[in-house]
Parts: sequence; C-alpha cells; structure tokens
Amino acid sequence: MKILFLCTANIQRSRTAEDHFRENYPEHSYKSAGLSDKYCKQHGTTICTTTLLDWADKVFAMETMHLQRIEEYAGKHYLDKVENLTIEDVYQYMQSDLVKILDTHEKLQFLKPN
Repeated sequence: MKILFLCTANIQRSRTAEDHFRENYPEHSYKSAGLSDKYCKQHGTTICTTTLLDWADKVFAMETMHLQRIEEYAGKHYLDKVENLTIEDVYQYMQSDLVKILDTHEKLQFLKPN
C-alpha cells in the first residue's frame, strides 16, 4: 500500500511519520509532503501535489486545516482517501512523544504486520 503523510511544512510531523514507518514497517511505501507552499519553499521541503495525491492509496493529514487545504487546492476528489490524525503542531522531528502517538494511533494500526 502507498501511504502519504501530510502536515504544514513537511519538517516535523509528516517527515517523522514517513521515516518512522519506512524504517519499522517496510511492507508499505511511504512519502510525505507539506501543504504550505510558503513554508515548503522556505525550508526546501516537499510540497503536496496532485501527483502525490494520485500516487497514494491512503493519505493521512495531521490537522483539520490540512483537509481544507487539500480541498481548496484539488477539490473534493481526494478527500475520500484522506484521514485526519488530529496531531497538533507541537512536536519536533522524531520526538519520542510524536513517535509514540504515531505508533499507537488507531488509524495507523493497519500498517503494522499482524
């Protein structure tokens, strides 16, 4: 399965999710991106595109505002494969609390082998 993680700038949350799951659960393919053109350009990170949204079987956004940005950018077409993880922008890259939330989040359990 192809999984796309999205946050605002692709620096902390989505990058952590991509790297953590790629390293620990390689049965799937993972990518991450940000939804703020301004911040992605500023930090040289990956911006979300319709190409990435088409690539993904499942998309996980970190906040409600990210779903709104997807809809503004690409319409409602992609929203049926997007789930909101409701993870606030208060964590650093690979912070142990963030990794624990990702590892135990009920919406992400299907990524782990039985």
